[in-house]
Amino acid sequence: MRLKYALPLALTLAATVTCGAAETEGEPMPGNPAPQIPAYGPDRWINSEPLTMEALRGRLVLVDFWEYTCVNCLRTLPYLKEWHRRYADLGLVILGVHDPEFEFGRERENVERAVEELGIGWPVLLDNDFELWRRYANNWWPRKILVNPEGVIIHDHIGEGGYGKIEEVIQEEITRLNPGVALPPIMEPVNPHDRPGAVCYPATPELYAGYARGRYGHPVEMDLEARYEPVTPHEVHRAYLEGDWRVEDGRLLHVSEADPPGDRVVIRCRATEVNAVLHREDGVPFRVYIVVDGEPVSETDAGADVKWDDGGRSFVEVDAGRMYRLLDAPTYADRELALYATGDGFGLYAFTFGACVESPDE
Repeated sequence: MRLKYALPLALTLAATVTCGAAETEGEPMPGNPAPQIPAYGPDRWINSEPLTMEALRGRLVLVDFWEYTCVNCLRTLPYLKEWHRRYADLGLVILGVHDPEFEFGRERENVERAVEELGIGWPVLLDNDFELWRRYANNWWPRKILVNPEGVIIHDHIGEGGYGKIEEVIQEEITRLNPGVALPPIMEPVNPHDRPGAVCYPATPELYAGYARGRYGHPVEMDLEARYEPVTPHEVHRAYLEGDWRVEDGRLLHVSEADPPGDRVVIRCRATEVNAVLHREDGVPFRVYIVVDGEPVSETDAGADVKWDDGGRSFVEVDAGRMYRLLDAPTYADRELALYATGDGFGLYAFTFGACVESPDE
């Protein structure tokens, strides 16, 4: 989920924010026929029997490339849910195409759990081989492509944003399908950072935990269990290890038992929002304790997944492979955040960041 650029300081939010993946060739331009859906069996579909573009003729199709650990994809869900509610009975079919970024995202039960927990009610295709991704020459999560009832691409949007225009095109096609139908006003912005006046500051780019794409502030050993000693000072936009760890190609594993506070991963970041993709590698739920600038996460700054124990220590309970929301602060700042591992089931894949505030004066 690579962020392709950083927004300039105090820039009103107008650009899209995206996650990136492997490069593909070509570009499906509006006016071209939509590619065919691969002939995957029922095991690759959630909320639906296998679909084809021929079976969807006569319906307006919104192809949504997404990934359930991608924060930018998750931010688009309120709009997708409302469009599904408003327009499903009027001819709109949302086709969620799930292309996994991490290995555990290939497992049907993990995606199925995410679909249920996120309240997704439309068909989801498990495109684990990236076949439909390649057919659309895609390179982004999220990406939304509208296909008209004749099977022709009519609109293409990469990343967050552009919701008003997408709904406008939806309404134009629905009106063409159902002349005289009464339609609601275009949705108002749902997320605070989508609203007029929202300001975005330069955020720390996504930090991967694996060796291949990781940005560590000290040398790390590939696929070798090692004990890492503290390194100071900590540079911004870098990760640091302390204790017993193994750095693999696509993930970081804790490799010993430790009582709280335990071994830790430290990042210094500039952000309002911090998320981490974590997985219970041995299948057993575990706690990850979190400290920000040497203190427990405050209730004011806490992300949605943060809890506190009887001693006031902040933590998240890792019960599945997914994105965990650690920090959601009202102010932008340079912060040092540490995650403490207390067992050998700890798997860390990536950190993602946000840096938007609803009002620059707050």
